[in-house]
Amino acid sequence: MNRILLCLAVFGAVFICTKAAIDVEIENKNVDRTIDLASQLVKISYKITLEHKAKKPISSYLFIVPKDERERLSFISAKDSSKKELKLTETASPKGAAFSMNLPAGSTNPVVYIETVFTKSLKPFPTSIAQTERQLVQYFGNVYVYSPFKTVTQKTTVHLSSRNVESYTQFKPVVHSDNTITYGPYDNVAAFSVEPMTIHNENYTPFLTVTKLERTIEVSHWGNIAVEETIDIVHSGAALKGPFSRYDYQKDSRSNQACVKSYKTLLPASATEVYYRDTNGNISTSSMRVVKDSVELDLRPRFPLFGGWKTHYTLGYNVPSFEYLFQNGEKYQLSMRVLDHIFDDMVVDEVTTKIILPEGATNIKLITPYSVTRNPDSLHYTYLDTFGRPVISFSKKNVVEAHIADFVLKYNFNRVMMLQEPLLVVGFLYILFVLVIIWMRLDFSIINEKEHLHRD
Repeated sequence: MNRILLCLAVFGAVFICTKAAIDVEIENKNVDRTIDLASQLVKISYKITLEHKAKKPISSYLFIVPKDERERLSFISAKDSSKKELKLTETASPKGAAFSMNLPAGSTNPVVYIETVFTKSLKPFPTSIAQTERQLVQYFGNVYVYSPFKTVTQKTTVHLSSRNVESYTQFKPVVHSDNTITYGPYDNVAAFSVEPMTIHNENYTPFLTVTKLERTIEVSHWGNIAVEETIDIVHSGAALKGPFSRYDYQKDSRSNQACVKSYKTLLPASATEVYYRDTNGNISTSSMRVVKDSVELDLRPRFPLFGGWKTHYTLGYNVPSFEYLFQNGEKYQLSMRVLDHIFDDMVVDEVTTKIILPEGATNIKLITPYSVTRNPDSLHYTYLDTFGRPVISFSKKNVVEAHIADFVLKYNFNRVMMLQEPLLVVGFLYILFVLVIIWMRLDFSIINEKEHLHRD
């Protein structure tokens, strides 16, 4: 009996907290939603104008991502009417993931801008195609904006990668024009309303997924930082059905084909000594071009990537340390990207970044631009190392281009430790010369002893 009462009390407390978190007097006065399906990513942006029925200031807002979409949500951000970033706090909810945000004080009719990016939300249909067939994809969504608040009026604009649409949900009012589908406006939409939406259309944009990315940053206090990436890529579009024909591929004159011939990688403008190789050696068909604010690499795999095909390669370069490493006495701060731009609208299943610090670095503190998984620290040994170089490692899953941001790594380092390797070399040479001198001074000959025995 006591257990039942306790459960009821807990349930009642949760219910009260949930009701308190959602002010039912708040309404979405107007919602403009844009769904971008022009690439392999689904980018959804919202412009939401809020209103309180009692004309009171609105201090916070709650945005819901449905349960079935949460695992595909890669990035989310929110801004107010002045384009100032709003801090998001995620909590669990029976309806999905709830993101709460605090609004500027005194806002009576605030405007909130929300950006979301979803991965693997476009499903190839059919799942496998022949070499010369079209690639079609399906998107499953909601005609209505999924919100815990009533919406007075809303409209959704869907941008497609092609005007060739096989089918789409015709929930009136709806208009299809060229590569755009407009749903609405819809008035007086109740909270948590759902009306399934399906769009089936042609899409030839590169469906490339980096299944694994290992990024190693080796810091040297002698003026250089070496970066090396090991990358595994798969074409995640419709799988190739049947054998590949080189003859059909070369005679196919279509500008749009369901394969990826090349892609462009962007490196820092200060990158030098760039090298790239696959399992067979150097990717000789690639080219590099230095532009104003980056180094462009046009990477062309040895074979075109069709659905289900994979490639693996290593990319490395050097950058000067003075651009990324800052010093104040014995305190150092390294500020670099978590990852580089691999290709447009990239999807990375998992990236692991390792930072190798100089031997003797202590009091290490890592600051990341978003939540990551911190891996156990380890040691890295190279020539002339005695007790090993500290290695800081962290991982992040479901990464897109919006995650290209700088991490900060702070540590202490005594500059006297920079003399360790030169002193080891000098000490080794000194001992070697001493041994050579001793060897030359000693006489190991037995000739005199033989002559003495012969005289006797």
